[in-house]
Amino acid sequence: MSTVAAAALGDHSPHPPSPPGIPVRPEPPDRPAPPGRPESPGVRPARLGDVAALYALSRTFVRSGALRARTPRHYLSRVGDFLVAEGAERSRPRGCLALRDEGPATAVLYNFCVSPCSQGQGVGSQLLGAAFARSRRRSVRVIFTATTGSAALFLRHGFVPVPAAEAPARWAAALDPARGSQVLRLTL
Repeated sequence: MSTVAAAALGDHSPHPPSPPGIPVRPEPPDRPAPPGRPESPGVRPARLGDVAALYALSRTFVRSGALRARTPRHYLSRVGDFLVAEGAERSRPRGCLALRDEGPATAVLYNFCVSPCSQGQGVGSQLLGAAFARSRRRSVRVIFTATTGSAALFLRHGFVPVPAAEAPARWAAALDPARGSQVLRLTL
């Protein structure tokens, strides 16, 4: 069985071999948060063993149209982009988001989802706080995201709507206009 298939079926081995032809982006070596900027409790960088859970968590939002479909290979090859809000006793993730560098001092936040049973409990705010802390440690000054939803959570955390033309060109070009996404920017 391929590693991708095993990951999709729930193989949680900590270091599966890299599938042929798929570069696995290593988990970033996050430095400890500087004094005065603690990590959000219960949020951690994703690990290879989280790939199946990230894929499964996202499927609900893909079916509703809130997220773009991504394959298990995407989660496997980009696991270092993801932060995970852990559930009770470190069971299934309560939520996740991904943060990808997109140029000098710029990042894109994507695949942000909180499980339906964890919504309204501050999980989204915890994930955003951890993403902001990670961004500051990496000298990111501007974060872009896109949403098909109300954007209320993003607006509460300082994001502002901007034209897609202000976002990184490669990322903006990949947005599907049929989805009606609103592009948002946060300056840290």
